[in-house]
Amino acid sequence: MSEASPAKAYALHLSSIALLFVLSFLLPDYYHGLLARIMVLAVFAMGYNMLFGYVGLLSLGHAMFFAAGLYGAGLAVIHLGWSVPLAFLGGIACGAVLALAIGLLALRTTGVAFMIVTMMFAQVFYLLILYFATWTGGDQGMVVPQPARVLAFGSRSLDITNPTVRYMTALALFSLVLLVTLAIVRSRYGRVLVAIRENEERTKMLGYDTFSNKLAAVVISGTICAASGAAYALLFGYVGSSFASVQYSILPLLWVLLGGAATTLGPLIGTLFMYYVIDITSGYTSAYLLIVGIALILLVLFFPKGILGSIRQRWLGWLP
Repeated sequence: MSEASPAKAYALHLSSIALLFVLSFLLPDYYHGLLARIMVLAVFAMGYNMLFGYVGLLSLGHAMFFAAGLYGAGLAVIHLGWSVPLAFLGGIACGAVLALAIGLLALRTTGVAFMIVTMMFAQVFYLLILYFATWTGGDQGMVVPQPARVLAFGSRSLDITNPTVRYMTALALFSLVLLVTLAIVRSRYGRVLVAIRENEERTKMLGYDTFSNKLAAVVISGTICAASGAAYALLFGYVGSSFASVQYSILPLLWVLLGGAATTLGPLIGTLFMYYVIDITSGYTSAYLLIVGIALILLVLFFPKGILGSIRQRWLGWLP
């Protein structure tokens, strides 16, 4: 890493945030809403990348952290009448507590066993949502009413269902998580996580408590995913059991692999690529998944470490 690399890294990330801000004034209404959704889901992918990309733990249960934030925020508004900020914090707290509990149990395993255990916990969470359908809406889910998604400031109010406010709120969340993630991975703690990924036994020999570091990574990852879920519920007004299914544990893995694992901007690029390929091809043919599959195969062949990961390997080694 060169002396100039920290400055380059922060300049790149701030430029990316500035570009997304400028796009809010240039994009038509349809893509305006689509990009807001992509930014929220990119936060989900960044949370997944923290555990998979930097620690090397493959999880198939991250949908439960996203859904914990989703239902924690959504149901707090619907059933308890909480305000938007309080519901958002409540959703994050649900994800953090769940991540701590799951981490204490799942980290007793490694490798494939860890993947299976996290998937089993996620399935239990999914079935609980279906079982308590009276509260959760079951298969049909629940709509968060529009009047409840308004922030009141004395005599003034801010409606987060407004497209411009929704976009800026999604951008604010994405920017905060991106910069926090960048700070974490460039810190001493981030280097320890990479050391655990590369050789856990050697990291133990150097005196590091690998279990505690991995547990902290699980909690950070789950908290970020819960923040994404809580934001999704409040910004787009829907909570549903499909967000807790195994599919939503596989999607962030796919987004991270496409953009580049262990890269801070990779999750955004992977989510953006996947969404726009599906959106564009589905407008021309009903067999759009075939085209998406071919595009993914070509991407894997020419960019085996993901888009940003391969760029870092070949040309820009300073990329975080």
